[in-house]
Amino acid sequence: MISRIREVPLPLPMQADDASSASFTGGAVLDMPGVTRRRRSVNSSTAPDLAAHEAGVYVRDSAGDSRYHHGPSRVESNLNCCTEASNPNNSKSRSKEKEARKTQTGAGADIPSSPGSPPSPRATIFSRFRSTGPSAVSKSQAKREWSQSCRGVLTSLIRVLSSSVAFLAVVFVLRALLPDSALHYSSFLSRQSTLTPTTKATFSPPALSQQAPQPQPPAVCEIHPPFPTPAPVSSPLTMALETQTKTVVGQFDYSDEDVNKGVVEFLRQMAEGLEKDGASMSQIPTYVTAVPNGTEKGLYMAVDLGGTNFRVCSIQLNGDTTFRLTYTKVAIPRELMVAKTAEELFAFLAKQVEIFLRTHHGEHFEAHIRRRMTMSSPEGFKDENVFRLGFTFSFPVQQLGINKGTLIRWTKGFDIPDAVGKDVCALLQTEIDKLHLPVKVAALVNDTVGTLMARSYSSPGKSGAILGAIFGTGTNGAYVEKLSNIKKPLAGEYDKSTGEMVINTEWGSFDNQLKVLPNTPWDVQLDLATPNPGIQMYEKRVSGMYLGEILRLTVIDLLKNPDVALFKDDNSSYNDWKSTTNIAEHSPIYKQWGLDTSVLSVAAADSTPELSILRQELESNLHIYAPSLEDAQAFKAIAGAIGRRAARLSAVAIAAIVLQTGKLTDPELDEPIDIGVDGSLVEHYPYFRDMIYEALRAIKGIGEEGAKRIRIGIAKDGSGVGAALIALVAARMEKSTSTADFISDLRLNAKKTDLTAVPEDSELAAGE
Repeated sequence: MISRIREVPLPLPMQADDASSASFTGGAVLDMPGVTRRRRSVNSSTAPDLAAHEAGVYVRDSAGDSRYHHGPSRVESNLNCCTEASNPNNSKSRSKEKEARKTQTGAGADIPSSPGSPPSPRATIFSRFRSTGPSAVSKSQAKREWSQSCRGVLTSLIRVLSSSVAFLAVVFVLRALLPDSALHYSSFLSRQSTLTPTTKATFSPPALSQQAPQPQPPAVCEIHPPFPTPAPVSSPLTMALETQTKTVVGQFDYSDEDVNKGVVEFLRQMAEGLEKDGASMSQIPTYVTAVPNGTEKGLYMAVDLGGTNFRVCSIQLNGDTTFRLTYTKVAIPRELMVAKTAEELFAFLAKQVEIFLRTHHGEHFEAHIRRRMTMSSPEGFKDENVFRLGFTFSFPVQQLGINKGTLIRWTKGFDIPDAVGKDVCALLQTEIDKLHLPVKVAALVNDTVGTLMARSYSSPGKSGAILGAIFGTGTNGAYVEKLSNIKKPLAGEYDKSTGEMVINTEWGSFDNQLKVLPNTPWDVQLDLATPNPGIQMYEKRVSGMYLGEILRLTVIDLLKNPDVALFKDDNSSYNDWKSTTNIAEHSPIYKQWGLDTSVLSVAAADSTPELSILRQELESNLHIYAPSLEDAQAFKAIAGAIGRRAARLSAVAIAAIVLQTGKLTDPELDEPIDIGVDGSLVEHYPYFRDMIYEALRAIKGIGEEGAKRIRIGIAKDGSGVGAALIALVAARMEKSTSTADFISDLRLNAKKTDLTAVPEDSELAAGE
């Protein structure tokens, strides 16, 4: 059996048991089986040459010999421990050695090798937890020390974690307070690494030799651009597309000089329409002689027959420029649009009024309330809950009074010959009376006049609006004119006390002679394709119904030109989408009226570098697949030129009305001149109103200062709120005329039009 694993020659041997030959003032004693290690220190009695070996360790083997070992490894100590423990002859010698050590140093004492030097942690652990002899610590003490050691380790871990959390908190605070500072987290961790956007952090151990500190470049953050977007590139097939696009855009230009010429001609044709019938601009009197000022109160009704839908409204005016609107909408049955008699259609309309009253105003409604004449009330009615109703009728009529107008012709898919030439207000009143409804048709309303009234009520000014204009599917305007300027005869009755009357200009037919209006080849093509060529020439260049078709005709001409590379690619290298453009055979671009005006708004609103929104619109709605950037740029330029021309032509009409009223030169007017507008163009086309103001500033008589005084505001629901307000004005007019005369006139007019449905007084009494 091996009793000795390894012997190392000692440069300075000495007797291990001779306490006098070598004085040990301290040392960590390892009471391990077969191995005793001591870290020694040298005092005055120790040989001078031991100072060079004070880090050495004595190892006592099983024979009791001491050998100097340069720090035996843990493996060797464990092997010695196992070897000596297997030799029973050494137990007695080990006991003697332990007793001797107890006498000198105390059992299990950890004495430092020199003053101020701590004991070896490894020696302490081995001496306390590997001891098996009488000098070993008790089990309870070992457990306590083990618990203390574990708590120490946990405390250290908690401190490390706390330091890390605190460090991260400081970093995030600095990042929040100094977002532009060039700091990197690694600068707090290591001064040996330098981070740049193209290098990685590396951590190397410090050099063994001291070197002069090298200057380090400042650390920077790795901030990358979020979405790099290179400048769009589109290689044109030829220069012909760019040249041809500029040529087309130039033909749609409407210069400042053209705008001023248009204003002068507009004023001339306005005056002509006020002098006689049959002029290019009709200038139709509406018999509405006042506009609201926002203080009006009351509950009024309105109905709107503007096309395929019929709307019934009630409007509560609050007297503070605000109102509450309630309405229902129903579709007109197709068979009633082509009914044999007018009674069928108007009976349906009256029934919808009854349903609305029962649903929304049951407290005011009684099934058998009949209007009847009485002398007990100065207004001629005993019943107090009678609704005044404004009737918006969006078909050509010859208006003879505020609530009288004969139908000239049907449009918009209606065809009821029986109603032509009859008073539409009387037709509706007759059917309402049959149902015993407490409703009186008080006013016949044009939607443009309603826009003016609605804006006047909600306008922030004191004097109300002077113009109501529509720039949408169609275009028209109504303004307040002085009675002294109306030279043509007025057939109906009206209130002369105000000295004013609202005029329906019907300016869509301005300059049918094309004296000043622009006229491109595509305007000519469009006019010839309409049902009314040569008429409504101004509207065909301004309204949303026609702008999309003008753009479509322009694009088709460019597609037919073999020298123009619009929506054409020889191969994918000429397209920035790396594809070739194709137009589907069923594309709306090939169909008449197939291009909606909304695409002009999309083109005007798209400001992305690659016009991606417009190109997506071309693909999804027009079925033009993979259009190049150059194609989209050409399309956008042409669409923008058409829209800009429409805005500047709109400014011609607005400026002429402002100049006609003389409000700019009125010294008593110290507030903005208010104009109400409605329609899809002014609401949804980007910068349409801005382009109007641009043209106004260039007009003589308005200029920069005059344009600042003009306030253009949106006036919604002229056919509803505006119609109710006209009914209010009509109700005020009734106070100066007896109700008996009013009913007599209504019946007389009904008899003239072969209507006998209005009940007589005897019938009313019998019904009660």
